[in-house]
Amino acid sequence: MADKIIQALGSGSVRADGSKTVAILGLTFKPETDDMRAAASLCILPRLMERGITIRAHDPQGQKAAEKLLPKGVRYFQDVYKMCRGADAVVLMTEWNVYRGLDLPKLAALMKTAVFIDLRNIYEPEKMRLAGFDYHCVGRP
Repeated sequence: MADKIIQALGSGSVRADGSKTVAILGLTFKPETDDMRAAASLCILPRLMERGITIRAHDPQGQKAAEKLLPKGVRYFQDVYKMCRGADAVVLMTEWNVYRGLDLPKLAALMKTAVFIDLRNIYEPEKMRLAGFDYHCVGRP
């Protein structure tokens, strides 16, 4: 999945200088819990950071638990819109219900480049394109 994210960013443009910023929606293993056991973020975020990508993260309940397990350098946010301001991409990792109600056009307008990588397939591709995103999902066109 880290490679999918890098590819969506334009792998040739990912340099080890922190020039790309990715906003992460959800850090926990599953929604409605602070459980970090076997969370995808534990594998994916370190790989992105090794490539020099700056990580911003939000999780409704799991941020405190994540801070103990994820690499130093991850910036944590309480507000999704502030987190996404100026980001090159947003990645949905955990399908929290709060993320289903985002103002998608507003989110796209705040970003440097409106790239959305949906690792849980909670959004419909056409809806995301209409909201202004270059939308990437898993296992479907």
